[in-house]
Amino acid sequence: MTAAAVDRDRPSAAFIEEMRRRFPTERETDALLVRKLRRRAGPPYRRIAKDELAACLEAMLAERLDGPFEISDTRWFTGGVSKIQLGFTLAWDDPERGPSRDRLMVRMDPSESLNATSRVREAELLRAFHGVLPVPGVFALDADARWFPEPALVYAFVDGVTKPTGATSGKVSGLGTNFGPALRERLAPQFLDHLVRIHTFDHEEAAFTALDRPRAGTTESALWQLNRARRVWEEDRADDLPLMEVAANWMERNLPATDVVSVVHGDFRSGNFLFDEATGEIRAWLDWERAHLGDRHRDLAWTTQALFGHYGEGADRGTYYVCGLIPRDEFFARYEEASGLPVDHDALAFYRILNCYQIVVSTLATAYRVARLGKSHQDILLARVKGEVPIVVGELRQLLKERM
Repeated sequence: MTAAAVDRDRPSAAFIEEMRRRFPTERETDALLVRKLRRRAGPPYRRIAKDELAACLEAMLAERLDGPFEISDTRWFTGGVSKIQLGFTLAWDDPERGPSRDRLMVRMDPSESLNATSRVREAELLRAFHGVLPVPGVFALDADARWFPEPALVYAFVDGVTKPTGATSGKVSGLGTNFGPALRERLAPQFLDHLVRIHTFDHEEAAFTALDRPRAGTTESALWQLNRARRVWEEDRADDLPLMEVAANWMERNLPATDVVSVVHGDFRSGNFLFDEATGEIRAWLDWERAHLGDRHRDLAWTTQALFGHYGEGADRGTYYVCGLIPRDEFFARYEEASGLPVDHDALAFYRILNCYQIVVSTLATAYRVARLGKSHQDILLARVKGEVPIVVGELRQLLKERM
């Protein structure tokens, strides 16, 4: 199928099947991407009013809960760039606690998201890590959009901040957050401990239905993740970018085998945990939407990206802090000691390249397509992220030069 014959705004059934054939990946990911393309020619995103979303919520709870309930204090949340999030308070009669008032959140995709992700997968992971890590408790799931316009997850609201309230850098989403020495000292041990808990979690005992398990000792995990990124690039891009072909071909020839299959958070970094500023306690880990079973080096490469950290100041100017928390060499050394798992620097290099590739896919292809078709409530922001492309493309080029 030639590029000239492809209308990515209205993908044909033949195009969708061609993508599935060329880039096989996890079953849940495949279903999400097929659903995305089949619905792409539909109407653009329509802003849903707060009262409309509350009515969806009320309809779901009326069927799910026994006894009367009341929804109040509905409010929008702006965190989670690619998702629609509504906070509310639920007064109800909990069978275990009796009369209760709970602060909860609805998390839902727009018509088409920057990341095609699964609310089922997110719910399963949050349930699995309850009691293992600080995570929001899952309250309800609308997996098939029976009540909401799109699949939606309802979970507990957690108090906390993602960066110091006095921060003046203007950076958002955990990009280069400077926590300062006092908070850094309290947050860093928790940050590292929580990553180790994720990677050493006994997933064989978890009741996962939406996560495929790759086989240890094979390249299945790396291939599934590469194929997902390549498929989204082909589905969403506007123009050719020869460097992306070079990168994809190199990765296909250099797939690393996964020695130990782990839960991979997929976006483990500053900006995705909430903490109590007074005590420095991490209260919740969020944004599990990119999580999967696979190679821990995907997380290690992502977490240590230069984009998320910063260099120290004054006498500490030459020290790079991973996610603003731990010097890079110390991060790897402490991780190996705490987890008992080695850091393979060849695997790390592969996933650094894959992560750069994925960022280019998201910013140059998906953000463009979603904004162009008006499929999201964040079209202006999505259009702006294209400014990151030259920086990430430059990093991708340099990483490939070092390995070729």
